[in-house]
Amino acid sequence: MGCLGEEDLDQMVRDYFEPPDSPSSFSFPSSKPFHQSKYLTLQGVLGKISDVEAEIHQKVSRYVKNLGCFVEVKNQRKWAAMSLKADGFEASLCKTTWDSSCSFSKDSYEYIEVMVNKSNINGGIPTRLIVDIDFRSQFEVARPTKTYNDLISILPAIFVGTEEKLKEIISLICRAGKKSLKEKGLDIGPWRSASYMRAKWLSTNCKKIPFSSNQSEEKGNNSSNTCCPLMSYLA
Repeated sequence: MGCLGEEDLDQMVRDYFEPPDSPSSFSFPSSKPFHQSKYLTLQGVLGKISDVEAEIHQKVSRYVKNLGCFVEVKNQRKWAAMSLKADGFEASLCKTTWDSSCSFSKDSYEYIEVMVNKSNINGGIPTRLIVDIDFRSQFEVARPTKTYNDLISILPAIFVGTEEKLKEIISLICRAGKKSLKEKGLDIGPWRSASYMRAKWLSTNCKKIPFSSNQSEEKGNNSSNTCCPLMSYLA
């Protein structure tokens, strides 16, 4: 993720709440109704945002901005998870592992989990929200077609949502991506298949990465809007 100025951050937040291309301003060629349908369906899924999802997204966007330009994504995740916890959210840094069909070893991925119990989420039932600060790039491919690029262009850079929303997005993107690339005589890599993508965030083999007690105590004594002591937390 690159450097974000104030205008870039505000635009990123607006894009999350209002996808950049509305159905009225976007049109696929009439010969591609499948892709047009998937684009509009994806817009609909992304447009369903609860108040708590919006609140978490705005906070995480600010945390990431405050980190500056030179902190790798792994440490950005850690800082964002710690900041959410310090701000009163039940947040954890999670690491999934799964057997890979692409290699002889297990693959792994890290993201943030937030447990919420809000009346506007699942009728007040405790719900698991997934937060990923590097979401859109996970769906990028080496030789994308225009229709595939059009789809992933409306994905948020920072994702906040339920498991159900994530499953819908993965299903839509992977099916459309496979069809789009097939039209060009290309095969989508196994690391972009729906089962592989689901494993990143939804693998049953998931462990929470603990924060040290010193980090949690120090973080609680500092504003999440400053990053002067940043490197001591990320060491």
